[in-house]
Amino acid sequence: MKPNGLLLLFLVFLTVFTSCSKTELVEDEEIYETTALLTMSTSEEDLFNMVNTHRVEMGLNKLEFSSEAYKYAEEHNEYMIEQNKLSHDFFSSRASNLSNETGAVYVGENVAKEYNTNLGAFQGWYNSPPHRKTMEGEFTHAAVSIVVSPRGVPYFTQIFYRK
Repeated sequence: MKPNGLLLLFLVFLTVFTSCSKTELVEDEEIYETTALLTMSTSEEDLFNMVNTHRVEMGLNKLEFSSEAYKYAEEHNEYMIEQNKLSHDFFSSRASNLSNETGAVYVGENVAKEYNTNLGAFQGWYNSPPHRKTMEGEFTHAAVSIVVSPRGVPYFTQIFYRK
């Protein structure tokens, strides 16, 4: 019997909630505040490519950029900044919206804050077993958003999904 969409989203909800925070500096890589456009900035693209490079090195497929995932990643960063906390609040809503808009059958998310470089955020995710599992998951599409708060704190959200 094929599971329905709500059951699938519930299972994803239970298995994908991971977050990360770190205040360490890592060599001179810059963070750029994102724009309202539905394309990634150079800095976001660099982090997206780090994840893809890792996936290819592991023998996994390369992720395709998704403007829909980017929109939700950016909105979630703005929400976390407003709340002044790292969270996966309303993940099920983001997953449901992506399912409706793209036909996604599986959705995952990594979040982080306070890393001063893309490499630092990537290494934080890589060194955390739940984050690494998400980065190495059976996904086909993704996007990453980086937004710097007015206080200068970088927030990172990467959303993954499989069609």
